Amino acid sequence: MFKNNFKTALRNLSKNKMHSFINIAGLSFGMAVAMLIGLWIYDEVSFDKYFDNYNRIAKVIQNVTNNGEVQTWTAVPYPLADELRKNYGSDFKHIVMVINWGDHIIDINDKKFKDNGGYFEKEAPEMFSFKMLQGNREGLNDPASVMISESAAKAYFGNENSINKIIKMDNQPPVKVTGVYEDFPRNSTLAGLNFVSTVDFLTNIDSGFRTMPDPWRPNFTTLFVQLNANADINKVNARIKDAKLKRVNPQLAKKKPALFLQPMDKFHLYSEYKNGVNAGGAIQYVWMFGTIGVFVLLLGCINFMNLSTARSEKRAKEVGIRKTIGSLRSQLIIQFFNESFLTVLFAFALSILLVQLTLPFFNLVSNKQMSILWTNPFFWLLGFGFAIITAIIAGSYPAFYLSSFQPVKVLKGTFKAGRFAAVPRKVLVVLQFTVSVILIIGTIVVYRQIQVAKNRPVGYTRAGLISIPGMNQNMHDHFNALKNELLKTGVIASVAEAESPTTGIWNSTSGISWPGKDQNLSTDFGVVNGSLDYGKTIGWKIKEGRSFSKDFASDSSAFILNEAAVRYMDLKNPLGTILTWWDKKYTVVGVVENMVMNSPYDEVTPAIYSVLNYAGNITILKINSNATTKDALSKIEPIFKSFNPDQPFSYTFVDEDYEKKFMNEERVSKLASFFAILAVAISCLGLFGLTSYVAEQRKKEIGVRRVLGASVLNVWNLLSKDFVMLVAISFIIAVPLAYYLMNNWLQNYHYRAELSWWIFLAAGIGSLIITIVVVSFQSIKAAIANPVKSLRTEG
Repeated sequence: MFKNNFKTALRNLSKNKMHSFINIAGLSFGMAVAMLIGLWIYDEVSFDKYFDNYNRIAKVIQNVTNNGEVQTWTAVPYPLADELRKNYGSDFKHIVMVINWGDHIIDINDKKFKDNGGYFEKEAPEMFSFKMLQGNREGLNDPASVMISESAAKAYFGNENSINKIIKMDNQPPVKVTGVYEDFPRNSTLAGLNFVSTVDFLTNIDSGFRTMPDPWRPNFTTLFVQLNANADINKVNARIKDAKLKRVNPQLAKKKPALFLQPMDKFHLYSEYKNGVNAGGAIQYVWMFGTIGVFVLLLGCINFMNLSTARSEKRAKEVGIRKTIGSLRSQLIIQFFNESFLTVLFAFALSILLVQLTLPFFNLVSNKQMSILWTNPFFWLLGFGFAIITAIIAGSYPAFYLSSFQPVKVLKGTFKAGRFAAVPRKVLVVLQFTVSVILIIGTIVVYRQIQVAKNRPVGYTRAGLISIPGMNQNMHDHFNALKNELLKTGVIASVAEAESPTTGIWNSTSGISWPGKDQNLSTDFGVVNGSLDYGKTIGWKIKEGRSFSKDFASDSSAFILNEAAVRYMDLKNPLGTILTWWDKKYTVVGVVENMVMNSPYDEVTPAIYSVLNYAGNITILKINSNATTKDALSKIEPIFKSFNPDQPFSYTFVDEDYEKKFMNEERVSKLASFFAILAVAISCLGLFGLTSYVAEQRKKEIGVRRVLGASVLNVWNLLSKDFVMLVAISFIIAVPLAYYLMNNWLQNYHYRAELSWWIFLAAGIGSLIITIVVVSFQSIKAAIANPVKSLRTEG
């Protein structure tokens, strides 16, 4: 029985090649998209589950009140780790402070590497369940020790045993390798962490930790904790809430710092906070792409259902004959489900092939390292379950609909599908194109949001700016000599030293007072310290007053404010205003146009600019307009190496650094575009198939009309108008839905694009053109066919 049903199903599929191709292609595209999105979602929701203690690890973060709003800071003061150990230790199994987590210079026998790492407290390997390949997790008990990742060990020492090897970090005293751990996966908080040294080592060699005038003031450490098994996170939050507030000075107490724990399962997907309350984060994309995956799969199922019911008259005689010779309706239902399962099986196999072929591209766009989970039983269980459900959904309507035909009417030729038989097909076509139009509109809006932010005036000149990290005290002391050497090359127009890059503000202060300030107000201003030529080098735009100048010795006690700071302080005549920074007086000598230095989607941070009087972190160069980048780099590299031989020469282009701020949105845009194109393609496949069957069903009518003088245009209009009307209805439904969805998405950005009417019109016109092109192919083909053939055959 099963064998016969299978043979019959296979015969029907091979007999109707076009129908089978459209069904299998549409379903496989839909299933491939759903599978890709499923792998992406799996990667997202399994973020950080690499760690054994995943459910008990948290990060200590704080809410502070600044400028009239609650801000959430992920950095905390240096003494907080000891404070939690001494007074709240019963709640925690491990407390691990991290300092200077980022890129560092690694020196191994005068061979230098730039690598990512940080200084962790000794319990880190145990808390983060390091998978040790050499050594053990107690390796950081010795302060002068370091653990390195497997990939770092390979890069540093090749195939040699790494244990007890000596390395130097940032030209500091040497440390000994005591362990090699397995690389952390990309979907983890510690991804790319290639070395871990000890906080004790850093604090022992840097006297600044012991001589800090107020160690509770700066926030520069990251603090992780592991809760005890019996600790309740909500109760712990209530206990530690005021741990910092009790220790800070009265000025900082105005910020009302409130500590709380962010669980590890919230690190990635729920990382955004607004006004002190969690506002989601990457979870919005999980829901968005998950919804897209469901709908794109549904589009493939709709194609199957539509094309199968459209063929009902073609298979009506088959059903009539089968029933006449004794087939039961249940047997016919099984037969049609067999065809559905066979179609889905072929589509499932093809979808896996498509996923395997497109995964490299998908990984590149999504910045992941996903692969098909070949050895995971759950993947196959889910995959086949997914295929079975799809087969049932896709085959249910044709199975029950076709099997209901009455054999007497069918064989007498009096069978008619009924006036409402086409209604379900039309509804499904409308649903298909509604989804497609929404995806088209969404893709345009995401792209527009990126472009609007990219084209936002930034207040300085990015072109030709190079940012070179690694400024140290020796370079600062000889900065004028370095500057002169660079200018002598003729390829550099200007040189400046800065505390932070032009694409970020690394420092802030709450110690600014001005005439008329409410003394109970807690404030926070961005602080940008640069050399005298900082403004000239980056090309900032002075609105009032002047830039810093060597001609004014008093500029060491001068401020330049941005427009946001002037507006926040409500200074009517800012020039000459005396501001107090903690206990020192500064005079405002200029006002600069707002510069976008943080997120291009947010308001510009109120900021103050002052003259740098200590070693900065960055050297900023402006390339001469008549010099090529290649020539400039070749000439400046030996100069930097001569002034800083202990560090490899590295650089970034400021315009590229700025472009990186759009990476997340551009990734979403590319993925959305990819899925929108596939959704439209699947809809078009279905539309193509439906048009071909409508043309086939009406071929005698078309033949008669052609014989009676109907033109090609008349026939095209006859076959096309219904489909054009359905797409128009889809557009009417899609517009308000798309507006609602995209307007909500745009609310995540302060600086955002407008939902202009032309976006919706363009999507509507685009979908209409696609419809006309697809329908026209079959319509014109039917119109130009020889009418004699269609009238001569029985059909």
